[in-house]
Amino acid sequence: MTRLVLVRHGETTWHAENRYAGVTDVPLTPRGLDQARRLADWARTAGLAAVWSSDLTRARLTAEPCAEAAGLPLCIDERLRELNFGRAEGLTRAEMRQRFPEALQAFHADPVNGHLPGGEDPAAAAGRFTACLNDIARRHPDKRILVIAHTTAIRLALCTLLGLPLPGYRRLFPSVRNCALTEIRVEDGDVALLAFNTPTESLQPR
Repeated sequence: MTRLVLVRHGETTWHAENRYAGVTDVPLTPRGLDQARRLADWARTAGLAAVWSSDLTRARLTAEPCAEAAGLPLCIDERLRELNFGRAEGLTRAEMRQRFPEALQAFHADPVNGHLPGGEDPAAAAGRFTACLNDIARRHPDKRILVIAHTTAIRLALCTLLGLPLPGYRRLFPSVRNCALTEIRVEDGDVALLAFNTPTESLQPR
């Protein structure tokens, strides 16, 4: 039995305006760095066997203090990165509504089949992200692993692993808070959700 703790990176400079970062490499805010430090306090006694991260800066800056606190090397895999949001990169919802209102409406109706223009296919993104999680679980059997990644990628992976309809990811998991813990158990090919969006202080070390 392997446990994967999926965590969205700390707050970024685009958070306040809710701009779609995607693969744009935006930095953490001072608050985001503090969130990473508090996550590292949890990681120090969480019984982790490995720390993995997306290659994007906001994820690495969140993961690095966790790996250091746990006394572990940081493992990087680009398959853990966020979706490429195409023409929506760097835009707010209001700006999207001005530039491509019909495409935004289609996205709201079905964010997978009507994904944002020029962006990555969410089904393909779910496939590469979950393939990475499966590789991590095989590499660290019967261990507890921290994985620092991104909100949309995590929600798509949860739907895929739990057998939920992929187009419902925004409705089923409306938000993933910065540096909150989502823990899944992987055992004999079956996946169970143990915790979702949980503050670090609410999960006890194991």
